[in-house]
Amino acid sequence: MRIGYFVTGTDTGVGKTYVTAALAARGRQLGMRVFAWKPIETGCTAKGDQLVGEDQEAISSEWQRGELRALYQFRRPVAPLVAAREEGQIDPARVVEVFRRGASMADVVVVEGAGGWRVPVTDDLDMGGLARLLGLPVIVVARGGLGTINHTLLTVEAVSNEQQTVAMVVLSARPGEDRAFVEENAHEIRRRFPGPVLTLWENPSVLDVLMAG
Repeated sequence: MRIGYFVTGTDTGVGKTYVTAALAARGRQLGMRVFAWKPIETGCTAKGDQLVGEDQEAISSEWQRGELRALYQFRRPVAPLVAAREEGQIDPARVVEVFRRGASMADVVVVEGAGGWRVPVTDDLDMGGLARLLGLPVIVVARGGLGTINHTLLTVEAVSNEQQTVAMVVLSARPGEDRAFVEENAHEIRRRFPGPVLTLWENPSVLDVLMAG
């Protein structure tokens, strides 16, 4: 592994998968072998005797198979801990083992978390704790619009308080959003967070900043 990130969000549905998929795709375009992995996904769909996660399918490289493609997948669209109580427990040690195996086979590793930083995974571990076990710098993905300054800074603070490195903040702007407003939000976040704050408008040059590590 040459480059690795853990992608978290300020909430669910803020664009983590979009950012993860864009980063993975750019790595492939640059000729890198990419391990893009969402170890825990809820709200999966049954297809035959298997569950399929839309997020994992959106980010995976073709070479990923078995546990390297999908590890813990649950039907209910709820927090991992809640889903696991009904559908089978999550073993963090297993997540770490499979992560290391996949990372050893790739140039670029992008691990996408489920929900936000404090989403519970087990009775004793949240998504932030899982990120700490994997030892990757963190990309915080946030919405571009109203409310993002508060949510972003609180998430950055939570990550930093656990001595985790925030590699950057990415505002995942949606089509049709007011570009000037999103850039204003990015400016205000930059005034309060010393690391890079990027807005993702499907701009390859932005992705190249991420790929530079």
